[in-house]
Amino acid sequence: MENSTYFKDFRLAAYGDIREFKYFYFAAVTVLYFVIILANALLIGVICIERSLHEPMYLFLCALFVNQLYGSTGLFPALMFYLLSDTHDISLLYCYLQIYVLYTYAITEFCNLAVMSYDRYISICYPLWYNSIMTPKIICGLILLSWLYSFFINAIIISLSLRLQFCSNVLDRVYCDNYSVVKLACSNTMLNNISGLVGTLVSLSCTIFPTIYSYVRILQICLKSSKEKKQKAFNTCTPHIASLLNFSFGCLFVILQGRYDTAHLPPILRTFLLVYFLICPPLFNPIMYGVRMVKIRQACKKVLGLKT
Repeated sequence: MENSTYFKDFRLAAYGDIREFKYFYFAAVTVLYFVIILANALLIGVICIERSLHEPMYLFLCALFVNQLYGSTGLFPALMFYLLSDTHDISLLYCYLQIYVLYTYAITEFCNLAVMSYDRYISICYPLWYNSIMTPKIICGLILLSWLYSFFINAIIISLSLRLQFCSNVLDRVYCDNYSVVKLACSNTMLNNISGLVGTLVSLSCTIFPTIYSYVRILQICLKSSKEKKQKAFNTCTPHIASLLNFSFGCLFVILQGRYDTAHLPPILRTFLLVYFLICPPLFNPIMYGVRMVKIRQACKKVLGLKT
């Protein structure tokens, strides 16, 4: 083992690259956070208030919006604080807490999207059985399972990281992420690497693969269906596919930056790609669903007192 030091905090070095524009970035981040809170909270409130939206698809959307508020809150308040702060040190405890929040957000998001694809699969492929399959108990169970699985798997990951000793405390990030923290460790990280790989494979098996299967089956059914049914399937599946791709690309950006040297990229671009999965989906999804889905759009106008 190399010489290790007991560090009480980590230093987020990426903030040094944006010092000259910190007030501009602070204003932009504040506006973004306000819009994300407003858009997601509005749709959560509309779905809860409007009885016509108390259907499985909209309840799963409500869970998606709640998770997006949760994930955004794991980033934005800290981001706003460090943009204005002269020091960019983050305590070990808060660093691990931030990792836990952001990672549970990411896995829960994939789980929610997988559950939504299953809902679309049952709706389109087994329409006569839909109401008997997607009961309130099943809906609550699927939403709860997504959160419990995410909390459990990330509790294991964090507990393994807590035992590490570090040779350095400088993170080239604007937030803490587990992969970057583990890379600074002097102690043996084999268990961390194995658990990370197993957790990734299990999470992919439980989310991405079922989603792909659902859409393959939906496509097979649509190819044999009438034009009207194809159009209905297209209208309900397009927002979900767009959400899944948007979030997947954001996570891919983070993974690639952790494994490959991106020093040749401009600092602001590197930072944007790192926070993409925490900014764009929470901003993009409520706007897209609010515009694309007629029932949500009409319910929003009704709740806000606008003419339909």
